[in-house]
Parts: sequence; C-alpha cells; structure tokens
Amino acid sequence: MIDELSADIRKDFPLLKGFSARNLGYMKKFAEIYPIPVLQEYLESVELLRKEPKKVQQVIAKMEKFENQSFIILQHRVAKLAEGLFLETILSKVGWAHHVILMDKVNTHSERLWYLLNTLENGISRNILMIQIESGLFKRQVKAEKVSNFSNTLPAMQTDFATYMLKDPYIFDFVQAKGKADERDIERQLTEHVTKFLLELGQGFAFVGKQVHFEIGQTDFYVDLLFYHIKLRAYVVVELKTGEFEPGDAGQINFYVNLVNDKLKTAEDNDTIGILLCKGKNKVLAEYALKSIKHPIGVSDYQLSKAIPEELRSQLPQIDDLEKELISQ
Repeated sequence: MIDELSADIRKDFPLLKGFSARNLGYMKKFAEIYPIPVLQEYLESVELLRKEPKKVQQVIAKMEKFENQSFIILQHRVAKLAEGLFLETILSKVGWAHHVILMDKVNTHSERLWYLLNTLENGISRNILMIQIESGLFKRQVKAEKVSNFSNTLPAMQTDFATYMLKDPYIFDFVQAKGKADERDIERQLTEHVTKFLLELGQGFAFVGKQVHFEIGQTDFYVDLLFYHIKLRAYVVVELKTGEFEPGDAGQINFYVNLVNDKLKTAEDNDTIGILLCKGKNKVLAEYALKSIKHPIGVSDYQLSKAIPEELRSQLPQIDDLEKELISQ
C-alpha cells in the first residue's frame, strides 16, 4: 500500500519531494509512536522542566509509564487536533533527520524525550546524536547507578543536578592508549582534544587548566584537570587514575578540593566538586571511602575506546580544525 501511495503522489505531484516509500513508512511509524496521549505527556513534561529545569530525571521517570502502551490512531477532526498539539510540542522543534535516527535507534519514550531535550539544549547535530545513542549516553548519564556523596555534602537544590551531571562510564574515544596506560599521557591527549573532552563531560563545563600548581608548606602539588561548571557555579577537580579505585584515592582528591576551595573559590562560588575517574571500581568500597568525606565527590569509570561504526567516524565534525581556530583567536 505504501509503495502504491508513494507512486501516486509522485505521479500527481512530480515536484513534491519527501514522499518516497521509505519516508512514508517513517511517517506511519511516527504517527504510531506519537499518538495524542503521548503528545500531551511530552508537552506537560517540557512545561514542567521550564519551571523546574533540574528535575530531568523525575520527568524521564514519569514518561516511562507510557512504555509498551497501545493507542488508536484517530482520523478526521481529531487528527486536526493532533496536528495543533504536535506543533506545540518539542517534537516540532527538531528536524526530520533527527526523528528518523530516534525512530531507528531508540525504543522508549523516556529515552526519546531525553535525546530531544539534549538535542535542543545543546544544538546537537544528527551525526553527534547518532554517536551519543551508539555510546549509550542516556544510560550512562540518566539511568546509571552513580557513586557519590552529593546528597550528604551539597544543598538539596544542587544535589539532583550534580548527580545528573555525572556519567558512568565516561567514554574518551579520542584517547589512544599505548601499552601500559600512563596518567600524564592520558591527560595530555584529553587537553589536546579539549573540545571533544568538554563534549563528553557535558554542557556547562569550562576548562581552567591541567596540572594546576599549588604550593602548601613549601611543597608543590598539582591538580590533574581543573574545570568550572557554569550552572553549578563551582570549580570541578577531575583526577585520573589508570587503575581501579582505591580508598586512598578519595582522600587525595578531597585534599585537592580543599586546596581549590582555599585558594581559588570566591564568596560567589559554591563548594568545589571532585570527580575521580578510574579504570574500574568496587561500588561498595567507593561508597565507604566517601562516607565520612565532607566535600562533594563522585567516582566514575572511564573507557579509552568504544566501538563506533567506521562510517560514523568519517562523518564526525573536524574538531581539530575548530581547536586550531580557537587557539589562533
């Protein structure tokens, strides 16, 4: 039927584009995925986030009630109502190519809504969207069970957003590990590709420096990587470990957080946050190590490579050219 409809449209309207059998199939699938009840829920979810932007995870959880439900596709006057409702929702703000990717790659409303929100907020291109989906960004940032002491060390208003900010694991595809991993070499590659690094960390991070020097008691100390998070209004200390998490790592990053609080933090800044990136962790051990620490610290895994199809790699934007342009300004 779809093949015949496509042929009829092309015959009667030869100048009209976008009605191939493949595209008509996607249009049918789109209507099945987004009936009126789902459109209404999308609209309400986005309205709630406008009022309380830090409640992303709660909104996504609420959307999960629509999973695996069946709805009847209505026609005629009700279809006109659906068209008006559609134009009010976030769905109408995203290009068709993004929707095709979401229909092909994502199976749940909660995940689709999150990628739509992320696309609009961060100006995500379709190629980057594909890579984010392939790397499991939704699961790493929204669904992962994260290890931190944020609920005990941050004000209630900051706790949810700081937890949401964390990913587990982080994926640094652009870092090439040669033989035995070396922390300094990983740091060098991360900062050489700072645009990619910031893209993986997420929106709001501003790079301050690497191996940031502090002198205490005539002894030199160096913070691996230092950032400032604009939305949290806080410095973020990132420490890299080439091995699995050890209890002493928590004490070390807590020490560096103390240094930044004492030497850099101003009255306008919130308490500095520490993020410890390891090549693996025992969740129970990490939670015990953070239990008595008074500053906010999160512990996440990281991966130096992730299998991404070669055809997607060839479509990546030329980040190196952008970095050179930024450096020259």
